[in-house]
Amino acid sequence: ASDAQRALDAGADLLHVDIMDGHFVPNLSMGPAVCGAVHHHLPEAVLDVHLMVSDPAAYLEPFAQAGANHLTVHAEVVDDPAAMVSRIHALGCTAGLAINPDTPVDVMIDAGEAFDLLLVMSVHPGFSGQRFIESVCEKTQALRSHFGPQAWIQMDGGVGPATAAQARAAGCNVLVSASAIYGADAPQAAISQIRGIA
Repeated sequence: ASDAQRALDAGADLLHVDIMDGHFVPNLSMGPAVCGAVHHHLPEAVLDVHLMVSDPAAYLEPFAQAGANHLTVHAEVVDDPAAMVSRIHALGCTAGLAINPDTPVDVMIDAGEAFDLLLVMSVHPGFSGQRFIESVCEKTQALRSHFGPQAWIQMDGGVGPATAAQARAAGCNVLVSASAIYGADAPQAAISQIRGIA
């Protein structure tokens, strides 16, 4: 809770919560109980839950009940995007659709209209601290061109002061950063640089 509060105090708009099942990605992370604990200590914080899991439908209700405000699922494992959006909205959350670096952007363009947010991974999901994959910027450019200025386009992975300008120029308006903020001596300065206002 104190680490999360420190990020918010430094200027973060929300808390991005990575959920990994050890199957869709080669790592295992927290479950709804941890999300619920963060919500208990920081009830006003927006919890942006990123479900990097093989069966996202099984996780929607537990995380919504734990305080998630937003739920992002991966296009690679969603058979019926419209039904998934309906389920997420019925739980009172906004809905996001994510793609991995190797997934063609076409799947997101085809299904993305129903979603509130589109997330392009700029690293292979599963581990923090990876190097930013520049080629994914072509995907966010395509999304911005297709969905227009009102769309929420998120980038996650390797985003920090050195890469954020490229992500912003490629059309991203929601940037997820972990190591660059939590590992910084001055998190507030890091967040300002990521925003492009330093």
